[in-house]
Amino acid sequence: MLMSLWKRLVGAALVAGAIAMAPPASAQTLRVVMHSDLKILDPIWTTAYIVRNHGYLVWDTLFAMDEKFEVKPQMVDKWDVSADKLTYTFTLRDGLEWHDGTPVTAEDCVASIKRWGAKDSMGQKLMGTTKELKVVDAKTFQLVLKEPYGLVLQSLGKPSSNVPFMMPKRVAETDPNTQIKPTDVIGSGPFIFKADEWKPGEKVVYVKNAKYKPRSEPPSGLAGGKVVKLDRVEWVWIADVQTQVNALISGEIDMIESPGHDLLPILAAEKSINLFNWNPTGNQFTMRFNTLHKPFDNPKIRTAALVALSQEPFLQAVVGDKQWYKVCKAMFICGTPLETTAGMDGVLNGDAAKAQQLLKEAGYDGTPIVLMQSTDLQVLTNLAPVAKVQLEKAGFKVDMQSMDWQTLVARRSKKDPPNAGGWHAFLTSWVAADILNPVMAGFLNASCDKAMFGWPCDEQLEKLRDQFSRESDPVKQKAIAEAVQKRWVEYPTHAHLGQWYQPLARRSNVDGNLVGAVPVFWNVTKK
Repeated sequence: MLMSLWKRLVGAALVAGAIAMAPPASAQTLRVVMHSDLKILDPIWTTAYIVRNHGYLVWDTLFAMDEKFEVKPQMVDKWDVSADKLTYTFTLRDGLEWHDGTPVTAEDCVASIKRWGAKDSMGQKLMGTTKELKVVDAKTFQLVLKEPYGLVLQSLGKPSSNVPFMMPKRVAETDPNTQIKPTDVIGSGPFIFKADEWKPGEKVVYVKNAKYKPRSEPPSGLAGGKVVKLDRVEWVWIADVQTQVNALISGEIDMIESPGHDLLPILAAEKSINLFNWNPTGNQFTMRFNTLHKPFDNPKIRTAALVALSQEPFLQAVVGDKQWYKVCKAMFICGTPLETTAGMDGVLNGDAAKAQQLLKEAGYDGTPIVLMQSTDLQVLTNLAPVAKVQLEKAGFKVDMQSMDWQTLVARRSKKDPPNAGGWHAFLTSWVAADILNPVMAGFLNASCDKAMFGWPCDEQLEKLRDQFSRESDPVKQKAIAEAVQKRWVEYPTHAHLGQWYQPLARRSNVDGNLVGAVPVFWNVTKK
């Protein structure tokens, strides 16, 4: 215990020293502790939210979702749909320019859509029904479909990982399975990434893009005018949550994106601090299965895991206060149009005895489950130990391996056997806006090698997701969503482990944060 205290004091001293040695900041420099350190820069290569957040500062999108989940034009000025619903024509608005001074062109957008569409779950469905993407002129391009598709704008305006960010053509032509270089972090967005000041483990710096021309509409969610009111944003990395809070109270930093839930009462009592719930729809904890390797290559064994798991212990271990969480068996988020408990009666009840019976019937041979644990994100750290206890109670053998989040992000992309650097399962969280329907929800993508890490392969799920993408009747969409959920019980791709809510903490002289799916830094002021 004394050693732990000593480490914490030393860590606080090092952080204070680093901040003290930094150049004097103007009143318009915002210092923020994000939920993770930034070590990967490519928001198409990874779905990690810290990289998504980085992406929204640097790059822009053709369409964007507002705080009411409605899709609005962003880089696009006008668009048209042919009478047969097969050809979408998009024209870019004036004044779009890359950070290197070159104009944004239709060629850039076509290349960017193709790269995103090769990786993203929703993008893959869109590309699967696309006949052609073609350039009309410097500012105009067309998307020609094989058949009518109801989610074109929703796909191009999806708010979270992977986001269809527009990149220069030469960057967008990078293989989607290869990360772009730091020197290629060139966007047309409201902030410019300072590659020369990026120090993983210490600091990330963004400066105002003085040439950025925001839309005229007021900001709403990720849509509307992205008016930058700060000269500089610094992401300062402080791993220890108590040290983060101390730095915020003392004024050494201005904001914490994801303060520890156990420390929220302390922050709420501070007159110089206020809490802001920027995402009232919340998030969903999730355990992802790797379907490539024994024993989770057997869907019956994955179903046994669903039976063994129970949501509330996860929510209690991380959040604790019921003000900030909700037990919710609905896969597509409680409080949204597709909320349903169809098929869920027998799972997520923590029924160890039933899970043991299912494991025996499925022929589980005691192969240890390599369960990856993220140790440096407080909102994820306690999840894996809870999963370990619940799975072991049901008869699984579990080998929990601890690592930092960025290492986990890199490792989860590997298809190697678990005993050779691969994995069986890990736990993460999705923002609600990522999982509102079967096509948007990346972990439901069951298209084999084209699916996200975990690589589930199920023809029935894919047929249902295709049906949903072509359906516009809300009643029929709800019926398809119920069918998806019932099939998921038979062929689990992941386990959803409850909804939770995360306010950010900011000093009282900071204002302007927007409600939406992602924490962004335009419209933010510091007095």
